[in-house]
Amino acid sequence: MNPRPEPNRKRVLVVDDAATVRMYHRQILEGAGFAVDEAINGIEGLEKALTAPYDLYLVDINMPKQDGYDFLRDLRRREIPQAPAMMISTEAEPHDRRLAYEAGANFYLTKPIKPEELLSHCRLLLGLGGAA
Repeated sequence: MNPRPEPNRKRVLVVDDAATVRMYHRQILEGAGFAVDEAINGIEGLEKALTAPYDLYLVDINMPKQDGYDFLRDLRRREIPQAPAMMISTEAEPHDRRLAYEAGANFYLTKPIKPEELLSHCRLLLGLGGAA
């Protein structure tokens, strides 16, 4: 599937240490016309966020060097354009969800996630509506 190029494509940063997860999210999002960048941990994600603004962040919790909670706390403290962040993790306890929101997440999803569910929530957070 070749997405139709859009002049103002929304930029999404996927921050996850698992290459398969990053590739999965990239394929879904690029197929829907989003521009996607990747980071393997919170430190790399923050470096990229400080270099160029993103419209949305998809963030894992458990990563080496800097986890998703610390990445979001760090990001939210910066004087840069802020964008919505969706925490996507295998952690499914209410405690994990609460910590994600306290760190600065706007939404929380538990892996595995279906493509249509991911796209629907991304569109809502970007103000594009939830319909495919």
